[in-house]
Amino acid sequence: MDKKENEIDKIFSEAKDFLPILGIDYIEFYVGNAKQSAYFYKSALGFESEAYSGLETGNNEEVSYVIKQDKIRFVLTSSYKKDSLVNEHYLKHGDGVKFVAFLVEDSKKSYEETIKRGAKSFLEPIEVSDEKGKIVKSGIFTYGETVHLFIERKNYKGVFLPGFQNWNNDFSPPPVGLKYVDHIVGNVGWNEMDKWCNFYRDVLGFTQIVSFDDNDISTEYTALMSKVMSNGNGRVKFPINEPAEGLNKSQIEEYLDFYNGPGVQHLALATDNIIMTVEDMKKRGIEFLYVPETYYDDLIERVGHIEEDVNLLRKNGILIDRDDDGYLLQIFTKPLVHRPTIFFEIIQRRGANSFGKGNFKALFLAIEREQRSRGTL
Repeated sequence: MDKKENEIDKIFSEAKDFLPILGIDYIEFYVGNAKQSAYFYKSALGFESEAYSGLETGNNEEVSYVIKQDKIRFVLTSSYKKDSLVNEHYLKHGDGVKFVAFLVEDSKKSYEETIKRGAKSFLEPIEVSDEKGKIVKSGIFTYGETVHLFIERKNYKGVFLPGFQNWNNDFSPPPVGLKYVDHIVGNVGWNEMDKWCNFYRDVLGFTQIVSFDDNDISTEYTALMSKVMSNGNGRVKFPINEPAEGLNKSQIEEYLDFYNGPGVQHLALATDNIIMTVEDMKKRGIEFLYVPETYYDDLIERVGHIEEDVNLLRKNGILIDRDDDGYLLQIFTKPLVHRPTIFFEIIQRRGANSFGKGNFKALFLAIEREQRSRGTL
């Protein structure tokens, strides 16, 4: 084991793993039209049908479509009722992430450990069962109106959760090669980054693995600051962004204005072949941020040898960055909804454990071009 690996192991071992998290179980979006959203994610991003809850399953409050691709599971939920918490959330924020659910061995213990460390309760532990077994779930609030759920499913053999049925659908476009959630980025308000990083450290036992200030992430006009928090086994990583002073309105401020508060800004979804994934997504209508071709003029001098064809990276606008462990490739979609809020990052890691610091300048300039076109810069 080399020195770098020892340092990484030390960082993760320092996390107080009183809250063992096995991974991200699912991410649930509150949306305006769950059925149409499911069609979009299947058509444009290659997800497949998994489960359904709605009127046909006895749920007359809300409807949920569960879709998956490899280890990624999304739940898309809309309300049947005019006056509901789901609709209240949607009217305020637009389509957005409500729940980031963790898979845990013991939901009750996870809840108790976080509550006694200062978490605000969303849901006390409850058992939910059907003929396929039972699950235990509980939850706590994090930034904005976002919630972390603790899902214990070791005694459940059914599809997704009790109350859901198999969703069999003849419409099944092929996947685009997305594998798992690499990280989830949250935007918080002015001077709130440290508050929420401390929350993840003190309440959930996460540790900080990297930090960026406005010298790292800035352009002539805008800036932000960011810290990345990770759980003990490194499977869950949450960068937390806050605005920093600049001449104009940063992307974080724009997000906060249109989302009406803190929330999940983007999900980074991993692939083993970013060129194939991006080309497939483009064919299906997904739009990506534009990167000038001049970015590639001195690429090899900046990042060294890479396995990919630079001409294909240039053609698709894919960014590259290197750290001590290898390199990564990444690209960012334009906002996926009508508000300039949530978007996706597609990432392929070839050894790198970092987050593309060398690409921040190019990325921010691309985002500012979009902000200028919207009149919000």
